[in-house]
Amino acid sequence: MPTDPPIAGAVAPGWESIRDVFVGNFSPSERDPGDLGAGLCVIAGGRTVVDLVGGWRDRAETLPFTPDTLVNSYSVGKGITAAIALTAVSRGLIDLDEPVNRHWTELPQSSSLREHLSHQAGLPAVRGEVDPSVPMDWSAMCEALARSEPWWEPGTAHGYHTNTAGFLVGEPLRRAAGAARFGDLLAEWFAAPLDADLVYGVPDGDLARCSELGLAFDSTRMPPKTAADFPDELAQMRHHAYFNPSTVSGMGVVETREWRQAEVPSTNLHATAAGVAKVYWSLLDPAGPVDRAVLAEACTTQVDGPDLVLEQRSRFGLGFQLHQEERAVGVTEDSFGHYGFGGSIGFADVGADIAVGYVLNRPGDRWQIPRTKRLLAALREAVGASS
Repeated sequence: MPTDPPIAGAVAPGWESIRDVFVGNFSPSERDPGDLGAGLCVIAGGRTVVDLVGGWRDRAETLPFTPDTLVNSYSVGKGITAAIALTAVSRGLIDLDEPVNRHWTELPQSSSLREHLSHQAGLPAVRGEVDPSVPMDWSAMCEALARSEPWWEPGTAHGYHTNTAGFLVGEPLRRAAGAARFGDLLAEWFAAPLDADLVYGVPDGDLARCSELGLAFDSTRMPPKTAADFPDELAQMRHHAYFNPSTVSGMGVVETREWRQAEVPSTNLHATAAGVAKVYWSLLDPAGPVDRAVLAEACTTQVDGPDLVLEQRSRFGLGFQLHQEERAVGVTEDSFGHYGFGGSIGFADVGADIAVGYVLNRPGDRWQIPRTKRLLAALREAVGASS
């Protein structure tokens, strides 16, 4: 017999409605199965006002989802990668507009960090066939990208770099900072000083904390294709962005040790909700790691219009999704952050003075799902009531 999901944590006075929505998200609704396990953290004015976990971290519903449960948060990692990049810029380690191949010398194209952060680099996918093991090998994936001809001239268009953005941003940053691993920058600049529980490349000792996913990918859904299978180059590019190879999206491997311990920053950030919220709050903090002028630039629209990969409008700052009426990223229009596949989200909202992390292990079928919409609507009301 199904049992009610266990719920743990606390909410501050005035924020009780957020708990109600969090609990309600475990119930299925039309076209949405509801949460299996999830965590939610809201920091307002520097104070944690919501810190909740609930449900299960395994499909058999035997292991409670706890505050230290790590969830593969997919593209939430792109916003965290952006935070690392902005910190490097603030420290003077790299410039937004210098060619990244000053640091990543094997990359032939003279594209800038700004273009890489704003999905203008022209490399949303590798052109040639990629072995399934390559995305889990940082050096091999960076070498494959460096060998690949851009699909468009960098800076002339934009298209969502679904699974390559983390490598394209991370490799020049890693070299500029003199780091052995890109994940070391996350650990040194955010995780350790903020006591934030999030990681690229889960250590052996933390693997047991990783959650299963309620809807595990099946790599057999997308058989390999050759150039002859596509009507044009754009169709090939869009396919390759997600499925060259399918493991670059985590398909068939997302619960393996190899995936969890790899660094695929666009796709395999493992995090708690509180860890995500703490990083975003540090970006709002004037004493935080990112210079105010650099953050203002990051929250300024870099691209807005037809996206060559998504085939719909997208709007990006420097690594962050920005507000769109059809897809709110936060509570007010002055918000920045990033959704992850299936509904996870991390964002900061300057207008509302809040930072939020929401991670879930039963992904829906898109970024903005009913669970996320309900949560954002409740936050909008709570912020208005508490102000």
